[in-house]
Amino acid sequence: MKSHPLLLPLMLLAPLVQAADLSARLERSQLSQNETLELILETTDPAQFGKPDLGPLDQDFRVLGVRQNSLPPGERVTTRWNVTLQPKASGALTIPALTLGGARSQPLTVTVEATAAKRQAREPVYLEAAVERTRLYVQAETILTIRLYHAVALYDDHVLTPPNPSEARVDLLGTPQVYERDVEGVRHGVIEWRYAIHPLQSGTLVLPPQTFSATLAGGLDDSSRAGQPIQLRTPALTLEVLPQPASYPPQTPWVPARSLTLTQQWNPAPADAREGSALTRTLQLRAEGLAPGQLPPLVLPDIEGVKRYAEQPRLSLQTQARGLVGQREERVALIPTSTGDKVLPPVEVVWWNTETDTLERATLPAQPLVVAEDPTLQPVAAPAATQISVSAKGLWRWQLATAFFALTTLLGFGLWWRARRQPAVLPTVPDLDSRLQREELRRACQSNDPHVTRHALDAWARQQPETLAAMGARFEPLAAALDDLNGALYSEAGQRWQGETLWQAINALPPLTPAAVHDTLPPLYPR
Repeated sequence: MKSHPLLLPLMLLAPLVQAADLSARLERSQLSQNETLELILETTDPAQFGKPDLGPLDQDFRVLGVRQNSLPPGERVTTRWNVTLQPKASGALTIPALTLGGARSQPLTVTVEATAAKRQAREPVYLEAAVERTRLYVQAETILTIRLYHAVALYDDHVLTPPNPSEARVDLLGTPQVYERDVEGVRHGVIEWRYAIHPLQSGTLVLPPQTFSATLAGGLDDSSRAGQPIQLRTPALTLEVLPQPASYPPQTPWVPARSLTLTQQWNPAPADAREGSALTRTLQLRAEGLAPGQLPPLVLPDIEGVKRYAEQPRLSLQTQARGLVGQREERVALIPTSTGDKVLPPVEVVWWNTETDTLERATLPAQPLVVAEDPTLQPVAAPAATQISVSAKGLWRWQLATAFFALTTLLGFGLWWRARRQPAVLPTVPDLDSRLQREELRRACQSNDPHVTRHALDAWARQQPETLAAMGARFEPLAAALDDLNGALYSEAGQRWQGETLWQAINALPPLTPAAVHDTLPPLYPR
């Protein structure tokens, strides 16, 4: 069978394309013989099912466990396997290429040091120190692990001086872990400390030796060494700190993290937006491998027709075995000042994924708002005249109404004639309900309580011939006082609000002109 000349290059290229679909990396490349390490396998091919063939690892390693998970969806869905391995021998060991379907990973090399047996033969107590990554970006996280091995009992007075380099931030991850481990057939107690290290500047960072002090409770062969103090020191560790990558966008906060998520919550839902009513938007930024102070503020541009009152951001920190988890929460009150369709622009955070060494973006899409009128804030309209339908069957009703209007016209003419003889027209006296609501508003303003004042203000406004927005539009001092009240309601400045300014603006509100009153009433026969 004769083959096409283009098939041979394509057949040679196919394995290379498939191999790129299964990547492999190690959490660290150096360890002691009795320690474990993590092999991380990833694929972005959605057609791959099952799990990688781990059989080639049995020659030099013991497979202690496999964890599978899917990373948050971005441009492509990624499936990851974390394989826990324990080396069977010391020296330079090779992790062979592994296969998943037609994909193939690259081989890796790890160095296993056989130092524990030598130390155990000489000393009943010794220290080990190692970092997760010796090469990392500035402000990124690496984990320093210090382990104390003791084949003899120790008193509880042991102390380890914490690392304190001036060019890095150091955080202790939880409390020290205590467990046992077999070292060359001898049972050892282990005390383990884990620290999160964040370099503050690029270049070479030296972690100085740490000193461990304790008192022996007994020797290997007898109790002659009981009560003897000991002091041990870890070796100095050197880290290579890389600067921010050149491909990172300029004038953008540098955010190196293992993972980062951006979420939001609404109360009430955006679909329930009403003019003059507040919506609370809560934005949460969560990053693994960063302290909360390293998280950037969220950029929220102003929107026409929507007033914004932001609270102080809330920062929180969690410490996990794998590192720090920082969270930043920003709560914003949004008050639409007009009805109609509005769009809140998208919110985006640019960050650098230290696991994949790539630039990523966490984005919340644009949020539409359809702002409707709030019926509770609308003025009480005067009763509209009832249209009278005329039909042949109901003609007598029309005649009766005509006679009634004729009588009332004569009565009105008589009253007008009588009124001409009166010396003056008495001023209109507000009804009892209006006066009570105005008095309630005065007391609420004097109490300097913004929530009570807002309820009293809404009740008073419903008895007026125009809305609060219309009053503020024609009287600037009232508009400014309303802005101060809203700021007190939807920000942390509520306890400092003073109601005297609002009460003075209400008292100084000029009355409506006849033309303005006419404009505020609904038409008798709307088109």
